[in-house]
Amino acid sequence: MADHKARNIPYRRKREGRTDYKKRLHLLLSSKARLTVRMSNSSVSSQIIVFEPKGDKVIAQAHSSALRKLGWKYSLKNYSAAYLVGLLLAKNAKSAGVGSELILDTGFATPRKGGKLYALLKGALDGGLSINHGSAEIFPKEEKISGKVLVDFAVKLQADSKELFAKRYSGILSQGADPTKMVEAFESVKKAISG
Repeated sequence: MADHKARNIPYRRKREGRTDYKKRLHLLLSSKARLTVRMSNSSVSSQIIVFEPKGDKVIAQAHSSALRKLGWKYSLKNYSAAYLVGLLLAKNAKSAGVGSELILDTGFATPRKGGKLYALLKGALDGGLSINHGSAEIFPKEEKISGKVLVDFAVKLQADSKELFAKRYSGILSQGADPTKMVEAFESVKKAISG
């Protein structure tokens, strides 16, 4: 007769490190729709998800690649892009009829005060979504969100060394965009989304 205990095998998604079931249970117990935020090395995406017994249902979504259609020729993963994705998600959510309060689901990411996650959250709030978030101190400064910090650096670099400027911003320049005009492009895309 065997004298060892049966081994408990965790769920596949837990083994793969893709789902934290304890955190998910706490989010689901709130009975609110979840605003999920996922950041990768090249883009930002967000969805509004409602729990259903047969599986989660996506109500609205936005991805930073959609910003290209609106004229955004800059990075798809910076603070400005994250804010614009939040704004675009709010617009898509309104057209889908999302009206109740949401809860933020960051997955395995640890939110950091002034980080890109909170830039996206600020965009969603500015777009009219209702999300419990605490104080306004968690949001990044306007200079970061609008891209002014990056523009100031680009202007300084252009004045110091045109070769280094061309090398540093070769990707943006190849798309026909000017790194010193990012704030204007941000305002233009923001107006197109809000419009």
